[in-house]
Amino acid sequence: VQLQAFGGGLVQAGGSLRLSCAAAGRTFSDYAMGWFRQRPGKEREFVAGITWSGGSTNYADSVKGRFTISRDNAKNTLYLQMNSLKPEDTAVYYCAANRYREVRAGQRCDYWGQGTLVTVSS
Repeated sequence: VQLQAFGGGLVQAGGSLRLSCAAAGRTFSDYAMGWFRQRPGKEREFVAGITWSGGSTNYADSVKGRFTISRDNAKNTLYLQMNSLKPEDTAVYYCAANRYREVRAGQRCDYWGQGTLVTVSS
């Protein structure tokens, strides 16, 4: 499956942004999906995951209550709604997919999109 993330940009602290990840090449609902990010000078980290049907989600503690992951299997698209953004959310955000495993912290992912940069100014 090919993944393409978009929707990043510059936003002020406290603001909101929605990222999207378009999938192509395979049946989207066959894949568990998730978002990761890489902050400046840091390793890539898990942000959020969602199961194949979208019935279950999981989040990193740092974004819980502020970010919402969702998917539209009819549109082959994954979303990440980010609210109450903080400067420490500044990162390159990546979408990822797994055919047979959920996307969770510490879980290897088989497919990756290119990143989209989110910059949160203070």
